[in-house]
Amino acid sequence: MRARYGVPLGIAAAGAAGVVYAAGFEVRSFRLRRVTVPVLPAGMRPLRVLQVSDIHMVGGQRKKQRWLRSLAGLRPDFVINTGDNLSDPEGVPEVLDALGPLMEFPGAYVFGSNDYYGPTLRNPARYLLEKAQGRHGLNGNPPVVGARHNPWEDLRDGFDAAGWLNLTNTRGTLKIEGVTLELTGLDDPHIKRDRYTQVSGGPSATADFSMGVVHAPYLRVLDSFAADDYPLILAGHTHGGQLCIPFYGALVTNCDLDPGRVKGLSRHTAEGRTSYLHVSAGCGTSRYTPVRFACPPEATLLTLVGRERQPG
Repeated sequence: MRARYGVPLGIAAAGAAGVVYAAGFEVRSFRLRRVTVPVLPAGMRPLRVLQVSDIHMVGGQRKKQRWLRSLAGLRPDFVINTGDNLSDPEGVPEVLDALGPLMEFPGAYVFGSNDYYGPTLRNPARYLLEKAQGRHGLNGNPPVVGARHNPWEDLRDGFDAAGWLNLTNTRGTLKIEGVTLELTGLDDPHIKRDRYTQVSGGPSATADFSMGVVHAPYLRVLDSFAADDYPLILAGHTHGGQLCIPFYGALVTNCDLDPGRVKGLSRHTAEGRTSYLHVSAGCGTSRYTPVRFACPPEATLLTLVGRERQPG
C-alpha cells in the first residue's frame, strides 16, 4: 500500500501546501519594488513616482488597506494609478479610504476593465487557451453579454475631487516644483476602449518630461507610444502572471505582451525608437482567484533620473 499510494499522497500534500501558501500568505505579503529609470533630460532633478495598480479591492481587506495607506510615508513627487481598483461593486469607499493619504500628493489615473465591470468566475485554464489562440479580453473574443456594471463614476469623482488627473484617452499636465510633466493616457485596451488617435503626436515641446500611461500593455499601444518617442510607459493588468513557476516565471500575461516582460522594467522598440516600459504586478487579485504564487503583490517606487546616469 505504501509503495502504491505514497507518491500520489505526497504530491497531493505538496499541492495542498502550495495552495495554503498561495492563498493564505503570499497573496497578503505586500512588497515595495524600487526601480531607477534613466529617462529625464540631462540636468533635471530626480523625480520619484509611486505606481499603484490592480488593487482589486474586496470589502474587508483591512491589511491591504493599511498597507496602501502606509505608502504615503514614501512621500513621492507624484502618484500614478494604472487601474483595476475594484473587484467588488461595494468597494469604492474602501478604495478611496485606502488611497486617501496618497491623494494628498499630485497624481493621475487610468481605469481598467474591472473598474467598469464586475468580475466573473472563469476557469483559469482559459488564460492558457486564449494565449495559444491569440485572444485576450475583447481582443478576438466575442462581446460580453450580461456584464455587471461597477459604480466607476463614483471612483472617478473621488479621484477628481482630490485633484488627480483623469487620463482617459487624453493628456494632462502636472507641475512639480517648477517642472512641467506631461502625462498621456489611454482607456483600457483589454476591452478596446483605447483611442490613441485622440492623443497621438508625441510629447509636447512645452513639457519638461512626458510619459505614457495605460492599464493593459497591449503591443499596439506600446508600439504607438514608442513610435511617438515617449521615453517611459507605465502599465499594469498582468498581475505579474499571478501564478508563476519558481525559477521559470509567468506562463501568461492576459494580453499579447510576452511573458518575459510580465512585470518590472524592460524596453520596447517600435519604428526605430525605444521606450522604457514598467509593468506593475499589482497588489490584488480577482475575488474569484484570491491566490498568488512566486509573484507577491506589490507597488513600485520609480526614481526617474537623468539620461546621463545609469540605473543602480
